[in-house]
Order: sequence, then structure tokens, then C-alpha cells
Amino acid sequence: MSSRHLIYASFAHEKDLLEGVRALRRAGVKILDAFTPYAVHGLDRALGLRPSPLTWVCFLCAMTGATFALWFEHWSLAIDWPLNVGGKPWNSLPSDVPIGFELAVLLGGFGSVFALFGVCRLYPGKRARLVAPRVTDDRFVVVIEETDAVTTPDFVHALLEPHGVVELEERLAEEKQPW
Repeated sequence: MSSRHLIYASFAHEKDLLEGVRALRRAGVKILDAFTPYAVHGLDRALGLRPSPLTWVCFLCAMTGATFALWFEHWSLAIDWPLNVGGKPWNSLPSDVPIGFELAVLLGGFGSVFALFGVCRLYPGKRARLVAPRVTDDRFVVVIEETDAVTTPDFVHALLEPHGVVELEERLAEEKQPW
């Protein structure tokens, strides 16, 4: 197994975290991840993350649900068992739209949740591994990889000190081989 050196920088406030991340990106430091106790607006842009494909998953699941509902209603009410109810035409699309909408919402929601669980590798019984003891309470942590001789804890501390870094910790992380 190979190992790599990681630096964990802790901040007390979200404003300090955002300014620190921007300073690290300007300096060309490789940021692996950021951990916060709640969603921080603008952190995804500060980290340079791409937009999530989860919206497309939700859209595709919703369209699948709406298409299936409209098809099934048309097939069951106009082809398989046509009934004349109150003079309504057999293939009346306006009466089918509410059920199609409901199934679109249902499958869009379920598809999004299951895709999120799959991408995040969440499953029942998985143990949480915290990067810092207070990260779920009041600390904001940025994980930085030491990629070269320039990215040292001293350099990172000097870079983040004006931005309110509270604690800096260097750790050795073991990488599992993919095979």
C-alpha cells in the first residue's frame, strides 16, 4: 500500500473557510475535500467543483415516471378496457395528467435519493469516520494533499494564518489499491 501526506486545516467560521479555500486555490494547492457541520453557500464554487449530475438523474427518473403513467393510463382506459364514463373520450389526456405528474414526482424523488446513496456510498450499518472531532458541531475542515516539496505544513499555515485558521494537523493516509 502506498501512503500520502494530508494536511487538515480547521476553521471556526464559514467566512474564514471560504477565504482560506480561495487563497489555497490561488496558490495552486491541491484541495481534496472540505467538511462542514452544515451547507456553506458558495463553497462548491470556491472549491471549483463541477455541477452535480444528480439533477439529470432526477429529471430522467421523473420523465420515466410520467411517461409510464401516461402510457399505462392510455393503454388501460382506451385499449384494454375502454369505458364510456360520463361521455369522456377514451384517450382524454387532461384527465391523465394529474396521475402522470404524481408518478413523475414519486420516481424523481426516489431516483434522486437512491442515486445520492449510491454516489455517497451510504448503506445501513456504515460507520462514520470523522476527520476532526468537532466537525459535526462547530468546526470547518479543509483537507489538503502535500503534492510537492513546496506544499508543507509551514507554507499552508503561513498562507492560511490571515484567514483565521484555528488548527493545522498533518496525517499520513494509507491508500488502498484498487485491486
